[in-house]
Amino acid sequence: MGCTAVLLEVKNLKAGYGKKQVLHDVSFTINEGEIVALIGHNGAGKSTTLQATFGLITPSSGQVVYDGLDMTHEPPRVKLEKGIYHIPQDRYIFSDLAVKDNLELSSFTMEDKRKADLELKNIYNLFPVLNSRQNQLAGTLSGGERRLLGIAMGLLREPRLLMLDEPSSGLSPIAFQNVIKIIRDINKRQKTAVFIVEQNVKSAFKISERVYVMKAGSIILEESSKKMLERDEWWDLF
Repeated sequence: MGCTAVLLEVKNLKAGYGKKQVLHDVSFTINEGEIVALIGHNGAGKSTTLQATFGLITPSSGQVVYDGLDMTHEPPRVKLEKGIYHIPQDRYIFSDLAVKDNLELSSFTMEDKRKADLELKNIYNLFPVLNSRQNQLAGTLSGGERRLLGIAMGLLREPRLLMLDEPSSGLSPIAFQNVIKIIRDINKRQKTAVFIVEQNVKSAFKISERVYVMKAGSIILEESSKKMLERDEWWDLF
């Protein structure tokens, strides 16, 4: 895989909502600069895994170790400062604000304002469509453009780990392929590790290096993406 340093290690994570336990001893790792996919049927616990890892919900047990630090019970704000950025399936932009306002809000807490301004210029170069729509309300963008805006907001933070929940949701095949291209470019240029939850399993296999399969709140398989693509079918996993 070309990289061996573990960036994120999740160990025996249990989490849920109220009295309903969704995750059962979930364990996985993500290496520096690696793209890893998490697949499974609807309701398998994929989004909950991202939320518990990022701190949007509190695990009942287990560990989230990031860059050697136990961050299991740290809030999203702390994880964001340490270099983790989570883009949920929806509600990831401020629809009633302009594109430029969304981006500026994302960089608002960055202490080095000169660096923040430079990163914003880089974002506009990387996403020319956002540059041309700076004054447009984010809620009026197309689905693909909104997804790109969400990714751009994350990249302004220069994350070491980008977690994406269902980036293909609501997108046309062409728009999704553009999103995939951007993710690959980010990973190649900035060595950003990516943890992607995706229903489009073939696309998930093609973009990632390793795949975890989740069923009923548990990880049931870890495999290389290459081997997953060589399978005749995947339905037996779901």
